[in-house]
Amino acid sequence: MRVLALDHGTARIGCALSDPSGTLSTPLPTIEPPEPRAVAELVAEHGVERVVVGLPLHLSGDEGGQAGLVRTFCGELEALLDVPVETYDERLTTRMAEASRRGGATAPADSLAAAHLLESYLAAHAREIGQAPDSDAEEDEDG
Repeated sequence: MRVLALDHGTARIGCALSDPSGTLSTPLPTIEPPEPRAVAELVAEHGVERVVVGLPLHLSGDEGGQAGLVRTFCGELEALLDVPVETYDERLTTRMAEASRRGGATAPADSLAAAHLLESYLAAHAREIGQAPDSDAEEDEDG
């Protein structure tokens, strides 16, 4: 299953795309300005089956001030797309993106944040997406 992750901001949207197996995450160019129709074009172009939008939460887990804007944006996407749109906790993805850039990554910071969001999402939803589960994870669940 191909998943598109978005790091929604007021100036631009960071984007990352999974491979068809739902295993790898690749940053894409940002969308400037943040336009739902441009996201719809990416979905069609890449055969995306699910869109995940980072939900800004405080470290306490409460929704941040941008969360309302993200939820409104998700509603706009849902009206345009025929694929599921969901939110996912984006705490710390910006810090991880900054660390990636210090490590030599060349993708835009917003798209690196989207890639980290996507990696976290893919790991948490591996079975649902159709990835082979980790053998260690199976052992932990079985006992």
